[in-house]
Amino acid sequence: MPEGDTIWRSAAALRRRLEGHTVQSATPATALGRLSGHRITAVDPVGKHLFIRFDNGLSLHSHMRMHGAWHLYAPGERWRRPEHMARAVLQTDDTVAVCFLAPVIELVKDDSNSVGHLGPDVLAPGFDAAAVVARARAGRFDTLGEVLLDQRVCAGIGNIHRCNSLWQLRLDPWRRVADTDDDTLRRLFTTARDRIRRSAVARGFVAAPAVHGRGGRPCPRCGTAIAVRAQGEHARLTYWCPLCQGVPAPVAQTPWR
Repeated sequence: MPEGDTIWRSAAALRRRLEGHTVQSATPATALGRLSGHRITAVDPVGKHLFIRFDNGLSLHSHMRMHGAWHLYAPGERWRRPEHMARAVLQTDDTVAVCFLAPVIELVKDDSNSVGHLGPDVLAPGFDAAAVVARARAGRFDTLGEVLLDQRVCAGIGNIHRCNSLWQLRLDPWRRVADTDDDTLRRLFTTARDRIRRSAVARGFVAAPAVHGRGGRPCPRCGTAIAVRAQGEHARLTYWCPLCQGVPAPVAQTPWR
């Protein structure tokens, strides 16, 4: 699933090509035809969500989930994916913006209906770490590994930055939130924010040590084999170093190659 940095980069690319331009055509016409003839006023990322805003007060809300993506083309340029995968197409004088495979694509007047339940955006300029810690305390979150992924606590953190931030701070993913002090929680979320911000600026290429996706390979810090185990209600795979992060590897590890 795209994380906050991926959506931030998508929004930046869309903003450069679309903001201030008028939509000449929008499809599917049954839903998005209301956007034709209207000017694009802003493109805003909110956590893992993206809003393209128009001068008629409407916003096109998209959420990528696992497979969605926005592409940008010149008029007449061949698309890199087949047309039947397109969920939304916006054409201006010099750009064709196509949203492929997004399970959520809708016109909205009020953002709160779509993202009102989310916690503070991890990439927002005025990121409020104290508010995030308060949300972490208020919820029903057993472990650090689970609380980092809950978008109601902090919007925009995904599995990659969750695993790597816990490793960077040498924190056990199965450590209970209730047993963790506020300062440690604050450092954990700000570390995730810093990693995501670097990734957003560097277009995803961050030369920083990491453990995500390295199951069975040596820890970049101590050389211990990285362990992998499903965690939480949605069984997301957690990667961690049993030595650096102070938790013994489970008896039956998930094979990972």
